Formats: sequence, C-alpha cells, structure tokens
Amino acid sequence: MIQFKTIDGLLLRDMVVAGAALLEKNREAVDALNVFPVPDGDTGTNMSLTMQSATREVSSKEYLRADEAAAALAKGALRGARGNSGVITSQLFRGFAKALNGVEKITPVQFAEALKKGAELAYKAVMKPKEGTILTVARVVAEDAVKQANAAPDDYDGLITVMLRSGEAILKRTPDMLPALKQAGVVDSGGRGLLLIYMGYAAVLRGEDINDSAPCMAEDGNQEATNDHTLMGDPKYLYCTSFDIRNLRDDVSEGDIDSFRRRLNRIGDCVQVSGDMQLVKTHVHTNNPGNAIEYGIELGELVNLKVDNLDQLRHEKNQEEGAAEEVKAEAPAEPAKDFGMVAVSLGDGFSQIFRDLTVDVIVEGGQTMNPSIDDILTAINQVNAKCVFVFPNNGNVVLAAQQAAELSEKEVHVIPTKNVAMGIAAAVAFQPEVSGEENAVRMEEASQHVKTGTVTYAVRDSEYNGVQIKEGDIIGLHNGQIEYSGQSLHDVVMEMMKAIITDEDELITVYYGAETTQEDAEAVTAEIADAYPNCDVECHRGGQPLYYYLISVE
Repeated sequence: MIQFKTIDGLLLRDMVVAGAALLEKNREAVDALNVFPVPDGDTGTNMSLTMQSATREVSSKEYLRADEAAAALAKGALRGARGNSGVITSQLFRGFAKALNGVEKITPVQFAEALKKGAELAYKAVMKPKEGTILTVARVVAEDAVKQANAAPDDYDGLITVMLRSGEAILKRTPDMLPALKQAGVVDSGGRGLLLIYMGYAAVLRGEDINDSAPCMAEDGNQEATNDHTLMGDPKYLYCTSFDIRNLRDDVSEGDIDSFRRRLNRIGDCVQVSGDMQLVKTHVHTNNPGNAIEYGIELGELVNLKVDNLDQLRHEKNQEEGAAEEVKAEAPAEPAKDFGMVAVSLGDGFSQIFRDLTVDVIVEGGQTMNPSIDDILTAINQVNAKCVFVFPNNGNVVLAAQQAAELSEKEVHVIPTKNVAMGIAAAVAFQPEVSGEENAVRMEEASQHVKTGTVTYAVRDSEYNGVQIKEGDIIGLHNGQIEYSGQSLHDVVMEMMKAIITDEDELITVYYGAETTQEDAEAVTAEIADAYPNCDVECHRGGQPLYYYLISVE
C-alpha cells in the first residue's frame, strides 16, 4: 500500500533510477521483441542508454524540488537519447517536466497530468505517429491515469495500480494495431520498455525490492525474458576503459559475447560492445578496469588497450579549453564555409567512402549502436559551416538527428536516409553553387532513387510475408522487407537481385561486410555483372557488422 501523498525531487529521482535499473535488467528481453528475426534488435538497449543518461543527470546533485528534478531528468534523457524509442522516451520526460514547472511536490493529479503532457509532446515529435507503438501505450496509460486521479485526487496507490493495469492491457492489444507485430508474434518492444520503467516507479513507492518486481514477459513474444542482471550501481565511475578483442577462442559464441556485455554492465556504465566474431570493440566506464580486462582476455587477444582516468581527462580538457579561449582571443577564428556534411556510419569501409565524398564529420553508429542526440549535435557543432547536412543512414537514427537539428543554432537539413547507400547517393548529389534548401531537396530525391538489398542471418524461427524462416537461415531484405530465406548465401543474393533489378537500372554497387571476405565478395560481384551486362557493377568494402552484403541499385 502506497502511503505517499506527494512526490518531491528526491523521491522522483529514486523512482526513475529504479525504473532505469529494471529496464536494464530486462534489456535483452526487450531487444528480443524485434519484428524482424534479424540480429539487430536494439529498442531495449537504446531506451536503457537513454535512461542511464537521465539518471546520471538527476543524480549529479540533490534536487529537493520536484520541478528541478524533472527538468534534470528531461535534460539528461534528451542529451543521451538513442534511436526512435530513446528519442520518444526523452520527449515523454520533456513533456512531464514542462507540466511540473513551478511544482515543489507532485500530487497524484499533477503526476497524471504530467504523464498526459509527456504523451502529447512525444506524439508531436514524430512526423507520422503510428498506433500500436510506445506512443499508444504512453497515451492510453496517461488518459486512464488522469481519470483515476480526478476520481481519487490523493490516492497514489490507486493511480499506480491503474497505470500498470492499463499499460499491460494496451500492450497486449498492440499486435492488433500493427500487422507487423501480429505477424512476428510479439508485442511492441518500446511499450514494454516503458512499462518496465513504470514498474520501477511502483516498486519505490510501495517500498518493494526491485528484484521482486520482475514482470511476466512470457506472453510478450517467442523470446523468454532474461532476468539475470544485477542492478545498476553508482553512476559515477573513474576509469574509461576500452580495447578490442581479436583472435577469439574457437569455443567462443555469440552467447559468450552477450554474457561479456552483461558482466561489464555489472561493474560500470556507458557500456558498448559491438562488432562480430572477428573483432569485438569494447568500451566501459568502471572503477575496476582490471576486471573488464580479465573478462575480455577470457574471450581472446586484447589489442588497442586504453585506460583513462576520467577526472584527469576532465581536468586536462578544462585546461585545454582555457588555453583555447586564450588563443581564440588572440587570433581571429577561421571563417565558416557555406556548407558542411555529417554522416552516421558503421563500418570502416563506409566511413572512408564518406570521407572521400568530403563529409566533414563521421558519427560512429548504425544498427545495434545508434548514436545519441548529443553525439549528433556535437558532430554538427564540430563542422565549421553555416549550413550542415546530416545523413542518419538508419531509420532508427532519423528522429534523433531531427531533434539534434532543432537544438542546433546552425541551419541544419536532415536528409532522411535509411541506410548508408542512400547516404552515399545523397552526398554525391551535393552542389556547392545552390542554396541549402535546394541541396536538401536534391539530396533527398537522389537518396530515394536508390533501391537496396541486404543479406543477414535469422536469430529465431519466424514467418514474415509468407516466407518461412528458420533460426540460422540466410535472409534477404529488399528495401527493408524480408522476401528471401535459404541455406545458401550465394543463392539468396542472386534470387534477391532478380526482384531488385529492372531494365531502367544502370549501376549496381556491392558493399561487403566485416564477416565477408574480399574474395567471396568479388566472386559474387562478377556473377552479378555477368547476369546483368547492361549495368555497371562495382564492389567496395563496407565493413558493416551483422550484414554480409548491402547492395544498392540505381
């Protein structure tokens, strides 16, 4: 039974920290609620990283007033928001904070109204909001919360009970609203993530151990929830530790890498584990860098090992900034050029291609590792140009890029590229003699003319658009939709090309990934060239993880 009548800043902080911890504890289960059975489900990871940024900000000092704590949460969430789910989560907190302006202690009525304001702002942030997503869950929960709070203005126990009950009910209905969810046999992953946050709120208000608040997720989809994480610890860590793992032991599996990531989360934060079975890139902030190194050695050989003292780095940065300010005062700044470009890229080959196309700043990220709003904003500010074009190169990064553009003081045009092939086409279309608006139109038109095929592997049994898929199958996606599945990488590529190529096409570009050898890629490229003699066919290293090939057709 909840005894609290109001919520102050300290209690709100504890609620959000608990919500973030419960989400992180079930992050992989939320990731697994992916519509497609491909190895890049990242909703749970993006939301968790967003929440970690929010909790770091609200924990940076003791906010006694509720409005100050809410404003800190919104600021932290916005800066650290990653992926569509993370951006929407940040907007929920932003609206929540706006509604609480001037409020020292939150009543149930004010709490419910703040939830409603958050949902309204999140809907506005999305160009074409869809029902059956986290937006629907947030809106319905808020609407039911307002009704309950108006009926019982002093009853937090009733309010929280209604929030969780309403949330579970609408979450179960999301597959009926989105055919893709129904086809995949899962509920909306963002909606589940939001309910985990709200369950953390409830645990604190009820005085429950968060370990006893694990939700039943068995009916969410065909993946079981994983609840073996420990809770998030102190968000302040001293050592930034990074290294790459190569020459992995023969008995190391993808499951071992997932376990490695979990172990790092137990000893620190800002955890990034990316790559493939050839090379695993690792980053963590921790007070125990020796433990992180030992965990990595268990998998393979460590290279590029680096341990930095974060306090020392901050001190040096402050000194450098002070020196830079002195230099700035002595010498006039270099005049800004008219145009600049920022591209999100995951894969050393793609990054080099963008550099060759005079892209000023590369933001590392993409599938499974979406950059935050702050990452993109920092990149925009690094470009010494009056007008900056941003290529998100991933559908799950577009919203974060648009939010970063709004925060920038420069003229920024986000070209909504959904993959690197579209981004490359957009960059090629740039014309320095025309205006920013005209360039933006040209770039978007050029990117939309690109057709793409991608090839990866299935992480679970599934059925999509009548295609029967078994775990481990090679699957081909045509313009983002699964259309082919089979045992042979070669056969899936060639079958997919039949659907992509038309008589009007002139150029085929094969970008091969980190797990594909140059020899294999050149052999496939030669066969494609023989099959389509009227097209120019090129082969380039993309270096992307998880996807064997990305093939663009223009």
